[in-house]
Amino acid sequence: MLRRKLFAVGLVLAAGLAAAQSAYPSKPITMIVPFPPGGLADVVGRPVAEAMGRELGQPVVIENKPGAGGGIGMAQAAKAAPDGYTVLMSLSSFTVIPEADVVIGRAPMYTLNALRPIARFTADPTVLAVRADAPWKTVKEFVDDAHKRPGTINYGSSGNYGTMHVPMEILSQNAGIKLTHVPYTGAGPAVVALLGGQIDAVSSGPATVLQQVKAGKLRVLAHWGNARLQTLPEVPSLKESGYDAEYAQWSGLFVPAGTPDAVVQRLRAAARAAASDAKVKEVILNAGSPILYQDMSDFERYVQADARRMADVVKKIGKVE
Repeated sequence: MLRRKLFAVGLVLAAGLAAAQSAYPSKPITMIVPFPPGGLADVVGRPVAEAMGRELGQPVVIENKPGAGGGIGMAQAAKAAPDGYTVLMSLSSFTVIPEADVVIGRAPMYTLNALRPIARFTADPTVLAVRADAPWKTVKEFVDDAHKRPGTINYGSSGNYGTMHVPMEILSQNAGIKLTHVPYTGAGPAVVALLGGQIDAVSSGPATVLQQVKAGKLRVLAHWGNARLQTLPEVPSLKESGYDAEYAQWSGLFVPAGTPDAVVQRLRAAARAAASDAKVKEVILNAGSPILYQDMSDFERYVQADARRMADVVKKIGKVE
């Protein structure tokens, strides 16, 4: 008799758990974008959030949380309740910031294992953009000028050790030049500063500058990839130009570690559907970044490999005040 009662209780509990899981989501989901509007994370996050919301039957609401090269928003996501109602649309600075915190000598804002990878949406080499009226027509002219005037040419970024700072440091080290770094809160403000003449250059994802390039306001000198870009096929890579500099700015979806597997699978399916959505593909491609989707297990391995590589890069950059 006792065994039958325990079995019945187990069935009730299992049914309740299944019902709770199947009810997810029962309210809107917050997608933290740790940068201001206008940058790659925002450009990708908005159409993806809309498509995921349609798939999940609940709105996915963007919350821009900029600061510290993305670290403030990433830390907020890492500390959020692991219930599936907070997700993070991050860029590749995700793997850099904890290592940078160690180099600086402060407690990490978050750890990599505090967030679980769900899906990668894009992975673009960053591009070196200057104003259309700048004196440099090629990256060699840019580097030669920097050799003549150390520290005079400046560039903007989304913050120390962010996805716009790291590639410029890689180029500077390889080319043996000294540039002046001017950090902003995100790619959008940095590009505005470039257009306004406050800075001379940026390294950013193609999506951040493509419309300004098409409008004739910016010029792209080179990119940090291995092959010609689909959206800027005439632009050479830095390797083609003789500089051993490589960097990819990826965007991907994460949830707090400890989020129930059933919820993770719902989000994974919604992310996969969003990446396959024709409208999402069109919006992101028109912005300058083709979808390069990676599902959860592949993306997790990709993040781990990127973290190992970026740890070496950050150590070479050293402490930045």
